[in-house]
Amino acid sequence: MTTLRTPKAPPPARPEPVLVYDGDCGFCTTSVTFAERHLRPRCRITAWQFADLDALGITEQQSQHEVLWVTPTGAVYGGAQAVARLLLRTGGAWAVPGAVLTLPPVRWLAHAAYRLIARNRHRMPGGTAACALPANSRPGPAS
Repeated sequence: MTTLRTPKAPPPARPEPVLVYDGDCGFCTTSVTFAERHLRPRCRITAWQFADLDALGITEQQSQHEVLWVTPTGAVYGGAQAVARLLLRTGGAWAVPGAVLTLPPVRWLAHAAYRLIARNRHRMPGGTAACALPANSRPGPAS
C-alpha cells in the first residue's frame, strides 16, 4: 500500500514584525523602553533571552551581536538596519530618518556608528557594567 505524503505547510506568517534585543543590557533596555513610550512602533518587542529564537528563525549568536528586526515573512535585519525598520514601522515623522538610514552612504555610516555604540554600550546612558561583559558572563537568566 502506498501512502501519499502531504508536504508540510510552512509556518504561518507572524502578523507583525518582532524587534529582538538584549534584555541583560541596561542601555538596550533603556533604548527599547524609550521606543515603546515615545515612538509606539507597531511591532512586538522582546528580549532574546525570552524569545523563541527557533520560531523567529534567528540564533542566539545573532541576538547577542546586535538588535534584530524580524519581518512577518522571516526576513532579518540587524543593527542599524533594524533601527531603521523600527523607525519606518513607527510611521509619521520617524519614518523619514528610518528611510534615510536605509540609503547608501548613510547606511554605511549608520552601521559604523551602531558598531561603535554597541562596543561602548556600557558607557552609554542606562548602560551598566554588565553590558561590557560577554553575554555568557552577564548576570541574569541562564541561556
